[in-house]
Amino acid sequence: MPNRRALIGAIAAGLLVTALPLAARAQEKLPVVASFSILGDFVREVGGDRVSVTTLVGANGDAHVYSPTPADAKAMAAAKLIVVNGLKFEGWMTRLIKSSGAKAAVATATTGITPLKGEADHDAKAGHGHDHDVDPHAWQNAANAKVYVANIRDALVKADPAGRAAYEANATRYLADLDAVDGEVKAAVARIPADRRKAITSHDAFGYFVKAYGIQFIAPQGVSTEAEASAKDVARIIRQVKAEKVPAVFLENVTNPRLVEQIAKESGAKIGGRIYSDALSDATGPAGTYIAMMKHNISEIEKALAAGPA
Repeated sequence: MPNRRALIGAIAAGLLVTALPLAARAQEKLPVVASFSILGDFVREVGGDRVSVTTLVGANGDAHVYSPTPADAKAMAAAKLIVVNGLKFEGWMTRLIKSSGAKAAVATATTGITPLKGEADHDAKAGHGHDHDVDPHAWQNAANAKVYVANIRDALVKADPAGRAAYEANATRYLADLDAVDGEVKAAVARIPADRRKAITSHDAFGYFVKAYGIQFIAPQGVSTEAEASAKDVARIIRQVKAEKVPAVFLENVTNPRLVEQIAKESGAKIGGRIYSDALSDATGPAGTYIAMMKHNISEIEKALAAGPA
């Protein structure tokens, strides 16, 4: 009997040891790389506790001019899914994927969105010397953010079929949040007098916001921050601000404030505060998530434009 009990104990111990790696593997999170902070937030919202997200271009970072690091290549090589914006936003991504040897599936979050043309599509955006033929900032319309989320949901389900129910439930909840913030932005714009729905920003990151919500933004730089605005462009915008009585200029978190401060000084427009265009703030800032970013931006815009003379 003692030998029999010892044998049973040994078998049970062996089964436990065999099961441990399986249990550990069941608890492993899906490693996902997101190209920049806004995408990283979308992935976390949909992925929940089933994913581990590495964001390459972090809070307040400028993806237009980003230079990947060795740590980025390591994260790419370990990823099971890579999520990118597309629309020529991350010009460095193709090289990084190749150099890192990444084998992960690549999901383009803007798939299905009809892109706006770059600065040459509008008179106020012409002549900046850029060769960007599309505007990549599609997330600035909350309706487009819903397309991002649906694409991310589908990519996560494909990469981790066992998580389908969780990803679908998380996405459904978050899509409702996006509907709500879309309504908040529209309501805030409606409170701004029609003749005051115009402002200056550093670079042309708000084309989708303009089309969706009806605030006109004028920028000295085009859809990318890669090239400096010319003195001629700045002078033209100063004249436009004076002629059209543009109420305010806004600083962006990813660009040098010098240009818009110059425009404000020489045109008489007031500085309306800092808004977030291509990146979230850090977690302690006012735009640590996409929802917080949209709420903060429209709050600053309404505050600067809605009441009183410039």
